[in-house]
Amino acid sequence: MPDEIFCQTELNYVTALGIEPKDVSILNGRMTDKAAGWERRGFELMDHVSEVTDWDDDEEVASIYYGEMTSLAKDLSGCSHALMEGHINRNPEQALMHPDYAPIQFVHSDFTETYGKAICDYYESDEDSPRKALKRANLGPDAVRSSARILILQFWRNVGEPQMDLPLALCDAESVSRAELQDFHVASYAGGDFGFDTFGVKAPDSNDRHRWFAFPKMTNDEVLMLRTYDSERAASGKPFWTPHSAFQDPNVPAGNPARKSIEVRATCLFE
Repeated sequence: MPDEIFCQTELNYVTALGIEPKDVSILNGRMTDKAAGWERRGFELMDHVSEVTDWDDDEEVASIYYGEMTSLAKDLSGCSHALMEGHINRNPEQALMHPDYAPIQFVHSDFTETYGKAICDYYESDEDSPRKALKRANLGPDAVRSSARILILQFWRNVGEPQMDLPLALCDAESVSRAELQDFHVASYAGGDFGFDTFGVKAPDSNDRHRWFAFPKMTNDEVLMLRTYDSERAASGKPFWTPHSAFQDPNVPAGNPARKSIEVRATCLFE
């Protein structure tokens, strides 16, 4: 196997009838051209040392990590404000409490073109999480709707073993066409009241057309950023999606060790 290929594995693409497993080659993102950054590919790995010492302590994560990722989102995008309304721990304990917190094992990109309106409505609602996010940023409820541009950046960090079951694979946004994205509605995620439209990704005609990447042996001193929505790109027809999926690493026995990761999402606003 060439050095730049991390592994051969199956990814679950979507069809009108359900799931279609396809054999794919996943490239080692640590060995590929770093000049093609997140604005083109939709994702980027970067070094970032956090001051969080206990990733299972929700209060510590909220008090320290939200501010760290707010600063990183501003530095990366040049946005005026970055709102953080919560975080997700994906680990076996959380998955037992709610299946939505298990690693997601089908190819998807989080949001469609309709997300701009949905997130505006969400931040104008009486929900506790967006109200707290606005308060942290010292903004009013109309801040999102009045923004000239809305960009969603998601930050994914491995907080478990460097080599784990069900790591994350990401697909070069420029290798996936809009025609390969299938819209469907999520009425509720993890029991919340916020509904949104998401993309399932259909299998390509050619096995090597979608360019898949993973970053082996990530530590908690690194963070992987992916773009999941951009109102400016959506309006101009450019890729704003970043397809991704958990996958079975053939070098790791199932569940041993299980993945432990944390995700936060920044709603970036531009004046």
